[in-house]
Amino acid sequence: MQDACYSRGVVQTAVDLANTLMPIKEEDALETVEQLRDFLDDHPAAAPPSPAANQGTGPRHLTRADLAEVRALRETVREVLERANTDVVEATALINDGLRRSRATPVLRHEDGRWWTEVVSDTDRWPAHLAATTLSALASVIATLGPARLGVCAGSACRATFVDLSRNGSKQYCTRTCAHRASVAAYRSRRSPR
Repeated sequence: MQDACYSRGVVQTAVDLANTLMPIKEEDALETVEQLRDFLDDHPAAAPPSPAANQGTGPRHLTRADLAEVRALRETVREVLERANTDVVEATALINDGLRRSRATPVLRHEDGRWWTEVVSDTDRWPAHLAATTLSALASVIATLGPARLGVCAGSACRATFVDLSRNGSKQYCTRTCAHRASVAAYRSRRSPR
């Protein structure tokens, strides 16, 4: 599904950003500027539209301040994904506040014979653009598909987040691996002697 304000790539960037922190495993994949650079290199949807910001080589001029700003954004994105299904009012407030802080601006684009709107930051700074694109994508999912499409994996040993863009909207697990693990555990529980 493609909406006027988000693409699957940007939604996946939001989920991947939130999942750079895995609370149960106590793992953080966003502790250094180099890890931030790698994350942004792996997520081209996060790039500001201005060629001056990209400099043809990706996010090369990142600082510890950029890292701190993206880590704060990660907390916001993760909180939105965790709360949207249970407290949509708070999730909405988090999104709106983040969009204001990132100086988000909608722009009209035309490519390959198709028109669409995109929300970007009015600055070329990577953290602000990442905030504008990811938060607007989550807002668009909530507006078009409903807040129940944002969630946290139901796996007992997993707190990864997800966005369900499927047709039926019944996703409960972050990956097929977690769903399979839960299925095997349920089967073993039914088969074990009491």
